[in-house]
Amino acid sequence: MTRELRSSVAVPIPASVPVIVVGAGPTGLTLALVLAGHGVACVVVDDDGATSTEGSRSICVQGHSLAILDRVGAGAVRAEGVQWNLGRTYHRGREIGQSRIAGGDPDAGPRFVNIGQSRVEAILAEAVRAHPLCATAWAHRVDRVDGIRSDAAGVDVAATGPDGTVRRWRAQYVVGADGGRSTVRGALGIAFEPPPGQPDVDDPYLVVDVRAELPFPAERRFFFDPPWNPGRQVLLHPQPDGVWRIDWQVPPGFDLGAETASGGLDERIRAVVGDATAYEVLWSSVYTVRQRLAERFRVGRVFLAGDAAHVMSVFGARGMNSGIQDADNLGWKLAYTLKGDAAEGLLDSYEAERREAAVANLEVTGATMRFLAPPTGGARLRRRLVLAGAPYAGFLRRKVDSGRLSEPAVYRDSSTVQPGCGALAPDLPVRRLGGTAVGGPGPAQPDKPLRSLRGGPFVVVAVGPTVEEAGELGAAVDLALDARPGRTERRLPPYVIVAGAAADASGDTETAGAALGNLLVVRPDGHLAWKVNGEPAPDEVADALAEALLRASGG
Repeated sequence: MTRELRSSVAVPIPASVPVIVVGAGPTGLTLALVLAGHGVACVVVDDDGATSTEGSRSICVQGHSLAILDRVGAGAVRAEGVQWNLGRTYHRGREIGQSRIAGGDPDAGPRFVNIGQSRVEAILAEAVRAHPLCATAWAHRVDRVDGIRSDAAGVDVAATGPDGTVRRWRAQYVVGADGGRSTVRGALGIAFEPPPGQPDVDDPYLVVDVRAELPFPAERRFFFDPPWNPGRQVLLHPQPDGVWRIDWQVPPGFDLGAETASGGLDERIRAVVGDATAYEVLWSSVYTVRQRLAERFRVGRVFLAGDAAHVMSVFGARGMNSGIQDADNLGWKLAYTLKGDAAEGLLDSYEAERREAAVANLEVTGATMRFLAPPTGGARLRRRLVLAGAPYAGFLRRKVDSGRLSEPAVYRDSSTVQPGCGALAPDLPVRRLGGTAVGGPGPAQPDKPLRSLRGGPFVVVAVGPTVEEAGELGAAVDLALDARPGRTERRLPPYVIVAGAAADASGDTETAGAALGNLLVVRPDGHLAWKVNGEPAPDEVADALAEALLRASGG
């Protein structure tokens, strides 16, 4: 396996830092960059001194995750990834269904691109290395017993370097993003068990990255019970540079070394790529599907994120994407709390929101695994009937489950959002009017997508039939907020006010206005926190809007 030595940033690491992130996978590196984007310094500590450059591991990056990566300086992930929008499903060699990955994502980009996790990590690591607020301590192992000690004021972290020297830091907060075997989680004594009703699956999976020119376009192909892997499944995914990832479900006790030596691996690959196609094996491994959920995502000043908090089946591309979105959710909340722009209670919403998202993802991936590996005779019979009838009946085709692809979370039950909100806000073009952040009101700015304002202050959106009419409402609300009684008693978090036209969201002003609301509060991560419909009078709505901003920031 190819490994590249990591080079630490040539920035002295002080003994006291705002945040220490343990783990330099996609979750930890994204979190470091989200924090840095908000002006908060952090140190990334990882026990490995080198990065593997082989092996796809996770490969599907969802559209919302791409938008987060773009924002933190890792736009090369989108640029290098392979976009695909068609999935084909087969049963015993016969195509039984197609699924098209439609547009309409609030992030206004491809719903998915495929790119290996090792490349994602390399791009993120380079962005971390280049950022002056990010420092790294590679090849430093945090001790499971004594490495994490927290009190009411902060957390002491001890890590042993490659020369045996123990380095000690003091942080206000620590985040364990150190994977399924998390040292931080172990130090906290947090249980990490299968979700209820989701026992482990016995069959392992063989995964191989193969470079080959195949006679079909970049698309996902899933095979149930093919003649060349009878009774089990095979999944085929495109990757950059003419590489394809192939996953075979294999029997318990499968031996990759013996399979390779006997020529069995070549036979498996030939069954997929064809006898006359030249190919090159770049990487091969065996993995077992496991689903796990941490009992808690927070203990005092220490948090868990990514695989340290939840491990999901690969089917549906929910693991790495969920970790990146954990990082985005936690990053702005830590930053706002550290800078005094939010109440401490805001940090409680991280576990409430992201654990709820993890439970929802695990329910989806658990249902997929029950279809792929039916646990009972009745479940196996049901699957046979569904697959046999799928070519003839649409309602049966819809029951074929080869993995429900990842979607952004909706924080319906969060205490920081209004009931009925919590989804990503619609990405309509908006015009900057005023507010308290980014240099004060200033002149009106040209129209830009609402998503371009993520990663900064809260955004108050006035929505009207036209931008001009919305601008009148927004300007009036800006004045009313500034003049409201009691404005000096509770400081609002930083916000900007923008105007947008409802018709730009759907083409139907009346329908879009009802769906969007006429006044919105959008969080720094792009999720909708509050809205009001009708024609609000600015003076009357100012107090409610202020309360919404305070609630959304944990007040």
